Amino acid sequence: MVTELTPQLTHARRFVVKIGSALLVDTQTGTVKTDWLTGLALDVADARARGQEVVIVSSGSIALGRRVLGLPEGELSLEQSQAAAAVGQIQLARAYEQVLAPHGITTAQVLLTLEDSANRRRYLNSRATFATLLGLGVVPIVNENDTIATDEIRFGDNDRLAAQVAVMSGADQLVLLSDVDGLYTANPMIDDTAEHLPLVQAITPEIAAMAGEGVSGLSKGGMVTKLMAARTATDAGCAMAITLGASDRPLRGLTSGARATWFTAAQDPQAARKRWIGAMKPRGTLAVDAGAAQALARGKSLLPAGVKWVGGKFGRGEPVTIEGPDGMSIGKGLTRYTSEEARLICGAQSGDIAELLGYPARSALIHRDDMVTG
Repeated sequence: MVTELTPQLTHARRFVVKIGSALLVDTQTGTVKTDWLTGLALDVADARARGQEVVIVSSGSIALGRRVLGLPEGELSLEQSQAAAAVGQIQLARAYEQVLAPHGITTAQVLLTLEDSANRRRYLNSRATFATLLGLGVVPIVNENDTIATDEIRFGDNDRLAAQVAVMSGADQLVLLSDVDGLYTANPMIDDTAEHLPLVQAITPEIAAMAGEGVSGLSKGGMVTKLMAARTATDAGCAMAITLGASDRPLRGLTSGARATWFTAAQDPQAARKRWIGAMKPRGTLAVDAGAAQALARGKSLLPAGVKWVGGKFGRGEPVTIEGPDGMSIGKGLTRYTSEEARLICGAQSGDIAELLGYPARSALIHRDDMVTG
């Protein structure tokens, strides 16, 4: 049942869609379900035609690679899984490229590990990469970097990876295409009295207790991981949907009212991010001139040319206070340079940064998306 509180996929400026192995890979042949993927490509093309930006988080590399390598059924060793992922990632990227290229859509492969979201410097680099790709009209195809990831740097499942990608990319919505059509009060496969929940506005202990485990032979994620993903996404201002993915046009189905569970977000992603940055303890100070202060008030990024001096010791990605000409704080942001680098380029034009540092670098000291002012 759709209400005025239910998010609409067509309203998202940017959304992430997660695809599990069971949807993408034929269990009998170990190959891509080309017809299904072709239908998904039509959905993505429709979204792009509406002016929406799309990121795809896709499982399937190990499932594809193990068949190519002739690996046995059952649990694989770490080394076998990594070898299968290395082979399967090529096949996975090629499959998406082949179905999206006829629609004039360029794809890019992005491989991430948990460290890329936990380490602030890597997080900012990944965020900048997503922003650039999406700004160029590219559809990123994201997967966990199983080729190098070990247990201590793994997300563990692509539900949580998708939630982190949604947060990292500043998405408004996240769609988990699943083997179930949403959250139920109990496992509907074993309990006939289980009721479907179309809308969840808060993940309470009672809601969390309703989660069961998945039954797919390829997918590792169950409802527990989906609720973890929902908590991550909604806390960052991103609404999330769980819906059945097996239909020929799953995203079109969702926009047409297919059964799903939507988890609402209390605020938009940018507001949530600003709040997060504002709560951080600053590690240093950047004092700016009047022109830079005025530019920041208009929502611009902070460029080195407007910085008068740098105080404190900080690393890339760490929070700093921004002071105006009168010495009063006018904002806070995550710097793209260390304090040593910032001192070297302080007051310089963006075109001179590479010469001063001795290597190519970003034009902004603090990007507007990584800043809160006022």
